[in-house]
Amino acid sequence: MEDTRERIVSAAAELLAAGGREAVTTRAVGTAAGVQAPTIYRLFGDKRGLLDAVAEWGFATYLSGKDFWVANRDPVENLRAGMDLHVEFGLTHPDLYALMYGEPRPTPSPAATHARSILAGHIRAIAAAGRLRVSEAHAVHVIHATGCGSVFALLEQPADQRDRAAAAIARDAALAAITTDAPATEAPGPAAAANALRAALPDAPELSDAERALLGEWLDRLS
Repeated sequence: MEDTRERIVSAAAELLAAGGREAVTTRAVGTAAGVQAPTIYRLFGDKRGLLDAVAEWGFATYLSGKDFWVANRDPVENLRAGMDLHVEFGLTHPDLYALMYGEPRPTPSPAATHARSILAGHIRAIAAAGRLRVSEAHAVHVIHATGCGSVFALLEQPADQRDRAAAAIARDAALAAITTDAPATEAPGPAAAANALRAALPDAPELSDAERALLGEWLDRLS
């Protein structure tokens, strides 16, 4: 059954790349994968479920060949590389990108959730280094909005006229807004220091769950 699922997802991905979202019909996917429509519905529930599976597979496949996290590198530079990779992914795979981000909904697609977890990891590393000037949640929102806005703005332009410099300016402005050049303990005010300690809370086994929750609330207020 897993082989069948992979065959269906692969067939749908090929149709998407060749003809866009409109080409991914149940009949076309079934014909390409050699299965009947009931099999598709049983495995994916509906067309939305199938498209979500295609986006998740495409995103994971794309990332598998990219080195976007370098150990012991400045965490801000890791985030910068991740932001550039985000734009590259969106421009290289516009239909997949649209599946992930083109239709905002209360429950994000699995692929978008995966991407958001990677971004949160970048932000957590910056906070742990004492370089985050805002809360982690706020930083995630800022970087996410910057990346999505840049990609969709570039996709509106003809491929040979895309202003990639504008995306770089937006990237650097967002990074400057959420990070500091020096560790928080060397900067005045408690906000960045609170962010750094907040990032380390999960690694504090000396505290009970209730104590971690209370301290987390205080740190969130300081930041």
